[in-house]
Amino acid sequence: MTEHVPTAASQSGGAPHPLQGGLQAGADAGFDIVAYGEPMVEFNQTGEGDGRLYLQGFGGDSSNFAIAAARQGARVAYLSALGGDPYGRMLRELWTREGVDHGAVATDAQAPTAVYFVTHDAAGHHFHFFRSGSAASRLGPDTLPLAPVRAARVFHLSGISLAISASACDAGFAAIDAARAAGARVSFDTNLRLKLWPAARARAVMTEAMRLADICLPSYDDLATLTGLRDDDALVDHCLGLGAKVVALKLGERGALVADAAQRHRIAPHPCRPVDATGAGDTFGGAFVARLVAGDALAEAARYAAAAAALSTQGYGAVEPIPHAAQVRQALAQHARTDAGDCA
Repeated sequence: MTEHVPTAASQSGGAPHPLQGGLQAGADAGFDIVAYGEPMVEFNQTGEGDGRLYLQGFGGDSSNFAIAAARQGARVAYLSALGGDPYGRMLRELWTREGVDHGAVATDAQAPTAVYFVTHDAAGHHFHFFRSGSAASRLGPDTLPLAPVRAARVFHLSGISLAISASACDAGFAAIDAARAAGARVSFDTNLRLKLWPAARARAVMTEAMRLADICLPSYDDLATLTGLRDDDALVDHCLGLGAKVVALKLGERGALVADAAQRHRIAPHPCRPVDATGAGDTFGGAFVARLVAGDALAEAARYAAAAAALSTQGYGAVEPIPHAAQVRQALAQHARTDAGDCA
């Protein structure tokens, strides 16, 4: 692993953020975003047949992120490995349909593609993973191709990318080093899964990843667990203090809090009728980074991402309900008209 304070809240959504110059300077890069992690095939419980019917879909946080970014118009590539099985072929077909470049995704005939199940009850949604020994977990720094990372404007990974195995963790940090050396920005989503690794290791590894990240995308629950802090602003301050240039703290039903060293914005949740929140945080992250790459100001990108995430909860599965850009813009425009009518 390589060795490598906030101000008063801004009232304006148009202030530049510290990444705008660098992101725009990289406009000629091969990809806007390259994401790394473990893709999965999903079986999501529906409300039909007394809960015995499952909808087949797709998941894996970084793959969801990549698809969300691509549906907002970003040029996206993915790095991972798949088993030589039908599930791996299904994921390749998905990425082809979504316009996500998967030329650098390896096929490991000796290992399976990971799958997971989602069940639902009054307490929310619950994940059940079958990923031990997956093809993606066998990746390492010597087998992960770094050329796409060096050709990207933003390299994205998550806590899960680093948690699935020690070798995959080393590969993730090798990619971070390659991205930083090439002048790309690094985006990191905590996505803490304590079933994958001990809390002490998760805390140490994620702290280092956040220290190296330009864009930090933690959820409230993840960061509260890692730090022991409970106040929204204190959690954002923690990430900024580690070195993140931009922080988007995802607050679930309370919206989001986004900040850099010069501004801070509390983003209200976008109205929706949720049925399944699987992948909503990944949709927020992918849409948020896509809009930052496109040149949006911080608050503008966050409001867009909040709307995208809300829309993604109105259907079952992690991928199928992710909205395209036209749907997000329509929802934002409708919400603006409603607000204007309320004020009239």
